[in-house]
Formats: sequence, structure tokens, C-alpha cells
Amino acid sequence: MALCFELTEEQELLRKTVREFAEKEIAPVARELDEKEEFSYELTRKMGELGLFGMFVSEEYGGSNVGYISYIIAVEELARVDGSQAATVAAGNSLGIAPIYYFGNEEQKKKWLPRLCRGEILAGFGLTEPNAGSDAGASRTTARLEGNEWVINGSKIFITNASTEISEVVTVQAVTGKRPDGKNELSCILVTKGSPGFIQKPMHGKMMWRASNTSELYFEECRVPEENLLGKRGEGFRQMLATLDGGRLSIGAMGLGGAQGAFEKALKYAKERVQFGQPIGRFQVNAFKLADMATEIEMARLLLYKACWLREQGKPFKKEAAMAKLVCSEVFHRAANHAVQLHGGYGLMKEYDVERFYRDQKILEIGEGTSEVQRIVISRLLGF
Repeated sequence: MALCFELTEEQELLRKTVREFAEKEIAPVARELDEKEEFSYELTRKMGELGLFGMFVSEEYGGSNVGYISYIIAVEELARVDGSQAATVAAGNSLGIAPIYYFGNEEQKKKWLPRLCRGEILAGFGLTEPNAGSDAGASRTTARLEGNEWVINGSKIFITNASTEISEVVTVQAVTGKRPDGKNELSCILVTKGSPGFIQKPMHGKMMWRASNTSELYFEECRVPEENLLGKRGEGFRQMLATLDGGRLSIGAMGLGGAQGAFEKALKYAKERVQFGQPIGRFQVNAFKLADMATEIEMARLLLYKACWLREQGKPFKKEAAMAKLVCSEVFHRAANHAVQLHGGYGLMKEYDVERFYRDQKILEIGEGTSEVQRIVISRLLGF
């Protein structure tokens, strides 16, 4: 990798544009949306108009094709202000659009991608089940072929963007038979809104991303056309792993952006809050917290951007994606913790944004592969 630490003019302009949008449009309503557990169709529409969906999709399918680094910068800047809206965009791209773009046939791409890239509709990624979280290969949802239809039975849980009024399609991993070695054959099938036997149910009572849509999905003799198979039969597990590799970059961006936002809130407060006759940031114990936060954020940014550069160059990036997801989510953990500590009692109150940052952080150490799973992935790629 050539040593280059400057973004292009286009990438810097994108950062500025998304930051201004997040501060003007999202920041004023983020706390209220969080309190109400309300998904914002208006913000989703505006993010679509800004071009934040389909950023790595070629123009022939309605994308802007600005590349993965630019996409990650956009997610980072949204997460700097609000994790919920960043989640809508990150999941909309990495989990909703990506499987169809990379594994769909020409008909499927032309049918779904233009509207997905405009943000007019959303797609979900039906992987996690009540008894199959980290062990994603243990899916119990089944799909059998009857005539020219797939008949699906089972359920999915914790699926982002899958039960809004504009959630039109979900990529569902299901067991479609047995492989020659006796293991389950896993395939991915596109299930559309309104399919017979398909139930989409929003989940409430979340600690984090309360303004993001999280769903339970139920399939009761759900019937979809045979041509809704994504890619080839039996390739579902490989498709899932590839999708998660890309998704880890967007989760890393959410961790990086959230850490940056928490750090900026803490730095501002440390300069303004006076105790014992001076700003609290002048006390070494607090200054060192801020120094650690700033240092770790820069470290995380370099690692994440390198992983994205590798992907853009068509080079192997699986290990770096796992590392970036692990580091960025855990850096956010420490940054949010320090930010609340620096705010003292005020950091525990909802009127201060660091309280929301503290709650939103935890999902990043769990979703799209826990920190423990990332360490397993990394260690295996090291040869163990």
C-alpha cells in the first residue's frame, strides 16, 4: 500500500457535506426520535436524496459508484451525530443492497437496485435467528421447493430495516437441503413484502439505536417464486460471509464516528466545566483521558481506511475488516465511557448526548460478529 494520508478533494467535500447535513438535519431531532423509538421516514428520504444509498453500486443500477472509502466516510459522519441514522444507511447499503448487487442476477438487480439506491425502499438481511446468533451456520429456517415456488418456514430476529413501511424485500438464509458431506445446504432467497405467510414485526424496548428499525420476521408456509433464489443454490453461507466482511467495515465506521462524536462532546465539556477554579480539562487525570481518546481514534481511523483501501483495490481484506471492526467498536467503548465520566452526573442524563452515545456503543461489540468472533476470525487468518 502506498503511503498516502490525504483524502481526495471529492472525499473531503463528501465529508463536509454529510457532516453539515447531520448537524443541521439529524442533530436537532436525534434525542426526540431516540426517546420515541421512532424511525424517521423524512430523514431516510433526505439521506437518499443526498446519495447515501448505493455509494459502491455502479451507475447502471442507480448507484453513485464513489467507492468504499467514501461510503465509510459518510457512515462515519452520520455516526458522529447519531448512531440510529448511521445504522439505517450502513445496513441499507452493506446488508440490504450489497447481497443483491454482488450475487443477484441481472433481472433481480434491475428490479431492486435503482429504488434501493435512491432510498425509496429498504432491504433487510435475514440471517440471525433466536437460536443462531454467532453460530450463523446453525440456521433452522427451512425452504423447500414445491413446483416453481420456495416454501419457507422459520423466523429471524434483530434484522435492521426489515419492517418499516418502505421495507420491500429481505434476503433470507435458509436450509434448502443436505450437502454430500451431510451438513446443511444453505441458500439465500429474496422474500418480498406481502408474500403469503410472511410477517414483519418491529421490535421495541431497545437500549440502543432506538430510532433505527429492528425487526422480527416470521415465515409460516411462506411462498415465493423459485426465481427469487439469490445466486446458486447452496451458496448461501458463502454469500453470508462475504456480506459480513463488507458489513464489518460499516460497523467499524459507526464505531469510529461514534468515538469521534463522544470525544468532541467530552473535549468541549472539559473546556467549559469549571471546578476548583479552572476548567476540568486542565487536570492531568482528565487531560490524559482526552489524549488517549484522540490517539486511539486516529489509530482506528488509519486501520479502517486501510481495510477499505484494500477492498477498493480488489485485494484480500477479510483480516483487516475484522481487525477494523474489533478496534473501532472497542475504541468507541472506551471513548463513550471516558465521555460520560468527564461529564460526571450530567453524563447520566438524557439531555446530554453522551448518554445516548454510551448506550448506542454496545451494539457495535455484538452486531455483525461479536468482538469474540472477530478475534476467532483474526486468529484463524493468522493460521491457527
